[in-house]
Amino acid sequence: MTPTLVFDIETVPDTEGFSRLVDLPAGVPESEIAEMAMLQRRQATGSDFLPHTLHRVVAISCALRAGDQFRVWTLGRDNEPEKDIIQRFFDGIEKYTPQLVSWNGGGFDLPVLHYRGLMHSVTAPRYWDQGEDDKEFKWNNYISRYHARHLDLMDLLAMYQPRANAPLDQLAKLCGFPGKMGMNGSQVWDALQAGKLAEICDYCETDVVNTHLLYLRFQHMRGALTTETYHEETAKVRAALQSSDGAHWQEFLAAWKE
Repeated sequence: MTPTLVFDIETVPDTEGFSRLVDLPAGVPESEIAEMAMLQRRQATGSDFLPHTLHRVVAISCALRAGDQFRVWTLGRDNEPEKDIIQRFFDGIEKYTPQLVSWNGGGFDLPVLHYRGLMHSVTAPRYWDQGEDDKEFKWNNYISRYHARHLDLMDLLAMYQPRANAPLDQLAKLCGFPGKMGMNGSQVWDALQAGKLAEICDYCETDVVNTHLLYLRFQHMRGALTTETYHEETAKVRAALQSSDGAHWQEFLAAWKE
């Protein structure tokens, strides 16, 4: 059984990078720099959403299904440097060569990890292999859009049509899963400024479990899981969360209606 790794990232404005780009003097508070960056972006595009290059990664949550285990954890929970967070994520791909699953990972998470990894001199040879080292990767790799080694579930369900994209929160709830809990992506910067890194990580973890549950439902829909196996897999998720510490998992289980 190929290991499955569902992932999601949380980011904040890269105030140091923006300062460098616009040549700000030293000593300007981070909060003011972030507001300048978002104001500049609003004036240019009408939206606060910064370019992918200016998103600093503060957390990567992972849900790994391997062997007979299902577990969830977050890189960055101990306030590690961004380089270490990203390198450890790609080290996991190096170790497991997993089936990667995301929700909008092709449109956001992976491009951000590419740019930030490049800035930090991160190495990820297995991830970037397109058949040069392993001939199987010529026909199924993590990079090519229509290859399945990375499955952007949102993109696939929408038939690669952006106008058909569905928000994770809505689709999860419509399927009987809890959906987003605690906050949303637009609140991460304020939460970090308030010292709430743990809450950010908890929120990110609930996102990857929602995505994992939607992936299981998709695998059932396409015939890769029988009805019996599907229920066995969801039961494994429940059991893992029930044995985990953290109030967010108790809240998640209480909201799980399926």
